[in-house]
Amino acid sequence: MIVPIKRNGVIEDWAIIDLQGDLKFEKIENSDNQLIGDLHFTKTGVPILIIGIHVLHGKEMTLEKPLVVLERHRNNIRDETIGEEDQIVKTEYIVKAIVKKKLLFKSRPKSIVTNVPKPC
Repeated sequence: MIVPIKRNGVIEDWAIIDLQGDLKFEKIENSDNQLIGDLHFTKTGVPILIIGIHVLHGKEMTLEKPLVVLERHRNNIRDETIGEEDQIVKTEYIVKAIVKKKLLFKSRPKSIVTNVPKPC
């Protein structure tokens, strides 16, 4: 079976964020589109990830083999040769983005807040 792959408009460049370890969250009802932290870059291009009161310094790496992000589309097409009521499902993939870089954060996070005043 041949599955067509199409390219529509401008293809975005994405990057993978590679964290060493686990991220643990409080119980969240809907974890979709959950904000994890803030990603910044220094003037020299070093990525800095801030998660809560922790900061991680990383480095940007180029992937040996780029990855492609595809979005599946299914279209119902009426085939008149089979019958009026019969439909064929046509599947095609649209190229959404190409991943060429990886942001690697392998060092332990450092605490931003070092001295918290005690309440009176």
